[in-house]
Amino acid sequence: MPELPEVEVTRLGIAPHIQGQKLSAVKVIDGRLRWPVPSSLPKILPGQQVHSIDRRGKYLLIELDTGHLLIHLGMTGTLRVLPHSDPLKIHDRITFEFGKFSLRLHDPRKFGAVLWHPKTNGALEKHVLLQKLGVEPFSPEFAGELGAQILYQASRKRSIAVKQFLLAGQAVVGVGNIYCSECLFRAGIHPAKAAGKLTRPQCIRLADAVRIILKKAIDAGGSSLKDFVNSEGDPGHFMVQTKVYDRKGLPCKVCKTPIIQIVQGQRSSYFCPQCQKR
Repeated sequence: MPELPEVEVTRLGIAPHIQGQKLSAVKVIDGRLRWPVPSSLPKILPGQQVHSIDRRGKYLLIELDTGHLLIHLGMTGTLRVLPHSDPLKIHDRITFEFGKFSLRLHDPRKFGAVLWHPKTNGALEKHVLLQKLGVEPFSPEFAGELGAQILYQASRKRSIAVKQFLLAGQAVVGVGNIYCSECLFRAGIHPAKAAGKLTRPQCIRLADAVRIILKKAIDAGGSSLKDFVNSEGDPGHFMVQTKVYDRKGLPCKVCKTPIIQIVQGQRSSYFCPQCQKR
């Protein structure tokens, strides 16, 4: 599933192409996504200019004259900038046309979303899909010890495992499954440790690890397991850097102890039993 780094890589890839451009047409090829694509888009969007391309958690937010497009890549979605003449492929769902090129959503499993939030509906941050998201990991609110304080306060009296606590995204957004394992390894925290038992020093290390790991993933173009490619069709390369994820039985890169795999909430977690004692 594309997580924060993959969505940020996508944002960085498409922004230079569509920033300041006007939509010439919108074609909904198959609007049966996680939520139906609004049937009004082909009528109301052409002629509108793209003013900004932002990200909130795993949502791309494209500001137009009269509102915002909210785009989620779901499990297998990709957004690519392609020549207008490029033939449609199976699983292409919607195209946003800008004269000679198109921004095309390709989504084999149809768990993605393309939604419209008119400015007349009020502030975008109040949208039901955005209002409960945690703080952004690269925002000033999560910088330095502020991030540690957020994690510490949000985790108090929580019996849930710290891995599940991070995945929930209510304290800080964007720490997907791969990145949870890597962040917890860097911070020296066992993934099954109760979130409420995190100490302040552990929260300091964990907040620092979140920023470092996500930044490394973005710099590497994200993680490509099966489907993810960036806006130009290139895969991400973070998987070659992982210290524990998908390394079951292989020696820890720090202490040489074999990496262990467990299942938490139907998701695989990887950790070093020596470096991450419970």
